[in-house]
Amino acid sequence: MSLCLNPDCSHKNTPTDKFCHKCGSQLLLRERYRALKLIGQGGFGKTFQAIDEDKPSKPYCVIKQFFPSAQGTGTLQKAAELFKEEAIRLDSLGRYPQIPELYAYFTANDGRQYLVQEYIAGQNLEQELKEEGVFNEAKIKHLLSEILPILEFIHSKQVIHRDIKPENIIRRKSDNKLILVDFGAAKFVSPLNRSMTGTIIGSAEYIAPEQGNGKAVNASDLYSLGVTCLYLLTGISPFDLFDGGEHQWVWRQWLVNNPVSNDSGNILDKLIEFGTKKRYQSASEVLSALQIKTSVSISQTTIQKPLNPVISVPQTPPSIQLKSAKGIDYRNLEDLLKRQQWKQADEETATVMLQAANRRSEGWLRVEDIDNFSCEDLRTIDQLWVKYSGGRFGFSVQAKIYRELGGTRQYNRRVWNAFGDRVGWRVNNSWICYKDVTFDLKAPLGHLPILKIRRWYEGPLVSTRFRVVSSLASRLVKCNI
Repeated sequence: MSLCLNPDCSHKNTPTDKFCHKCGSQLLLRERYRALKLIGQGGFGKTFQAIDEDKPSKPYCVIKQFFPSAQGTGTLQKAAELFKEEAIRLDSLGRYPQIPELYAYFTANDGRQYLVQEYIAGQNLEQELKEEGVFNEAKIKHLLSEILPILEFIHSKQVIHRDIKPENIIRRKSDNKLILVDFGAAKFVSPLNRSMTGTIIGSAEYIAPEQGNGKAVNASDLYSLGVTCLYLLTGISPFDLFDGGEHQWVWRQWLVNNPVSNDSGNILDKLIEFGTKKRYQSASEVLSALQIKTSVSISQTTIQKPLNPVISVPQTPPSIQLKSAKGIDYRNLEDLLKRQQWKQADEETATVMLQAANRRSEGWLRVEDIDNFSCEDLRTIDQLWVKYSGGRFGFSVQAKIYRELGGTRQYNRRVWNAFGDRVGWRVNNSWICYKDVTFDLKAPLGHLPILKIRRWYEGPLVSTRFRVVSSLASRLVKCNI
């Protein structure tokens, strides 16, 4: 299908037509960009999914058409300036891996402004919330670990996004990375004029108080990100999260009955402080509170995307020393985890743990192997899993859940079943087999590693899993992990 870009027509033509059958308008922008379907419409114009016919692969792209709904000469002129500035901002930010790339900006034969940019295939977080339900604490931390480095980068370029919300964060389907989109509300901020009053813009339920007065600062984006996190965590509308008093947040009442750590609660509290001086002042300050460091240098003028990008990894501590008291080479495990090849990484984990326990010929670990396992090796393996899963997977994650439920070295059926339910090893009151394991970041917190052991192929064997988990939980405590 080829959609006519004439706002008064919008006729659906065949994929090979060059002119609209209904109104005669030219269908190809710059003889190469063809609109396929309308994917969004707002105050400044329309957004279309399109293809680039100038390239042999005919890749998807996005066409943004300036078609404001506002009336009045001054208003239209301001809207046109903002649309042009969006293109300038995208161009100035270069090719950052988690910001859509600008392909073109021009005025077409129909006299309208157009912006063509990279198409991001995937769901936005609003869609994800409706489909999968509210986020847990680990998923919120992962969100922060991915979006904060992007904000750190754009703020270093004197750009404030001004419209951080779930709809403007897309989880890219190809690699599960979070992409920040829609810089239509963004603005440049000169270091010499940070107090200058500007246009009041953004989504009302997410904007910071000072932004509502036309005085957006870097911390305004952090406020919007904080409100976004609260909404995704609680499922409560941002309008309903605030009950009328400056610090009387409904979400704090929600916290009383829901499992969120004090550390995370305090970080979210500080993100949504009404006073900018009480709030975090920079993305790097929040990352520091989360104990996360960025792995992308923001001092680079431009950051090139690979032509054929491999699966990216969460923005977490950049390096782990692959120490081993047993002389084990963990480079292959790290490489598999970097590429988010979870199943292969789980198999490799089982292999290296058998090697570290001097059990090369047998297919599973004994309790005594784990009780005497090298703390140095256990720490390396766990840190690799935690790092590259953004805190979702790892032995320490599993042990924390197990201990929180009251788990000990003694078998307790109620606790063990509750643990299986929590980490997704039990579904509909039945323990899963290895073939049913979810090797994906969307798996429940603590789902991996599960360790591929020979007996898994014969059935769930609950007692085998209990001995491994309870022993590891005990060993982690002794190793101070």
